[in-house]
Amino acid sequence: MAIKSDTQSLGNEALLSNAGGFTVFRFGRYNIRFRAPYSLERYVDVVKWDDGYLVVMAKYSHNAELEEEYIDLKPILKGLYIDSDSFLKPKKNVRIDYA
Repeated sequence: MAIKSDTQSLGNEALLSNAGGFTVFRFGRYNIRFRAPYSLERYVDVVKWDDGYLVVMAKYSHNAELEEEYIDLKPILKGLYIDSDSFLKPKKNVRIDYA
C-alpha cells in the first residue's frame, strides 16, 4: 500500500482505477494504491458507494463476462493510520477514471 499526494480529484468525488497490478483510489491530495487481483484488467463501473465500501463491475482476464468486485477501504485506511471516518465523510461519489 502506498499514499502519494495528488490533486486530480476535486470536490467530493473520488476516482478509482488500476495500473501495474494495483488498485488506485484518488481523492483530493491522496493517491492510495493497494494490490489488485492478479487477473484484473480494469474496473468498468461503480455500482454502489457506501461510506468506504465499494461494489464495482470489473473485467478479468480469465472471464469474458464482467464480474462484481467488492472493495472495503476501511481496513486499508486503518493500515495506513488514516482515520476512516473523517477521510470518507466528504466523499459523496466515486467514479472510474483512466486518465
